[in-house]
Amino acid sequence: MVVQKTSNLNPYDATDDHDNLAAPVKSIEDKWKLVPAFLKIKGLVKQHLDSFDYFVNTEIKKIMLANQEILIESDPSFYMRYLNIEVLSPCIEEGYNILRPITPHECRLRDMSYSAPISVDIEYIRGKERVIRKGLVIGRLPIMLRSCKCVLYQKNEAEMAKMRECPLDPGGYFITRGTERVILIQEQISKNRMLIEKDSKDRFQCTVTSTTQQTKTKTGVYESKGRYFLAHNSLTDDIPIVIIFKAYGIQSDQEIAELVGFEDYILNCFSASIEECHRLGIFTQIQVRILQKDVV
Repeated sequence: MVVQKTSNLNPYDATDDHDNLAAPVKSIEDKWKLVPAFLKIKGLVKQHLDSFDYFVNTEIKKIMLANQEILIESDPSFYMRYLNIEVLSPCIEEGYNILRPITPHECRLRDMSYSAPISVDIEYIRGKERVIRKGLVIGRLPIMLRSCKCVLYQKNEAEMAKMRECPLDPGGYFITRGTERVILIQEQISKNRMLIEKDSKDRFQCTVTSTTQQTKTKTGVYESKGRYFLAHNSLTDDIPIVIIFKAYGIQSDQEIAELVGFEDYILNCFSASIEECHRLGIFTQIQVRILQKDVV
């Protein structure tokens, strides 16, 4: 009888595995090995599919909530409100309001667009009457192949072949009037994240693009002649950064220093900005409001 120690049988040690994953990749040769490994797992169109799935499941509902109510000035007693929105499965209308599912292969052969209805639930009131309508179709949305709304989603090779589709086709594109079309990838600045970079004058600046369903603004903090300023796309003039602190109710210089940092080099860089606020005679939140009224 052979007795083995069970403590040595587990090939996966959680501590060692975490250390290996967290360890930096040092050599260039090892870094290049990550590229085929990433493509093997994710593929070339994974970002397309993830983006489209997020749009039809989450983003389209946020857009609906941002424009949920519709009011008419000429008739205040009437209003309409969206209750829900959903992208249905791809289908085609064959007459007499009869819908049937459609496949990408059929769209290619018949020069059709591979799309799905957009269904909404609405509530509207006219006078004292309250009406709720469900399943109202307001339009159609092109469907990305192999996305969560596509008929090819999570199909195996046999099912793909039955629909006359190549199992090696990764999807990630649309079919419009029988023609396959793909959306080109474009680089975009990250939303709601602070980015530190150099501007055209070789100065470090911190910028953030704040995006909601209603608005999009850009805010930046930069240094000029030893002083720090805040720039905003809705303001014509840049504002000394210390005035922003005082506008938020942080009135004493010590409180500002506690938020910025106590290191000597930080205080030396920030001292000119504090002196600028003193020179302008702004020490309290009320004085900032008075200055704002004068500027406006």
